Amino acid sequence: MNKSSTLRNSLMLAPLIGATDAWLTALGLWLMFIVVIGAYGVSMAALRSRLIPSTRLLASLLLAATLTSCAELAAQVGSLQWHQHVGIYAGLIAVQCVVLEHSGFFQASRLDRLRLCSLFGALMVGLGLLRELIGNGGLHLATLVPGGFILLGLLIAAWQAWNRPTPSH
Repeated sequence: MNKSSTLRNSLMLAPLIGATDAWLTALGLWLMFIVVIGAYGVSMAALRSRLIPSTRLLASLLLAATLTSCAELAAQVGSLQWHQHVGIYAGLIAVQCVVLEHSGFFQASRLDRLRLCSLFGALMVGLGLLRELIGNGGLHLATLVPGGFILLGLLIAAWQAWNRPTPSH
């Protein structure tokens, strides 16, 4: 695992834990993520060949911040309550765009990009659904951020136990 892959995956952790207390919140943030990432990818593809390498980072930052701000304003107009609930995590989409640009995500195959975005969305919505079901079942801790960390840790442990190779004798 290289450093940019580690950074890319660790930046996805904050919205994964913070914005998944309900499945609708997670779905909305994932849709915002898809729209911004898609618009950013198309825009940077048009700009990338026209930029010199020293200005690419600045252009990337400005474009990502602009697209994320537009998406946040649209979300605020559409549903102020939802926007207030997701507010800080939606801003991290701009940082995610810049990190994905730096790691070569937008130069990867379309299938790889689709796989990563759909995996992130499925994980967000699935974790949101689990947290909401457990929280409505009486365990209010599941809807709080520490409950999200605990549930994600349990899911990772279950995944590792399930995929553990069988010992050969």
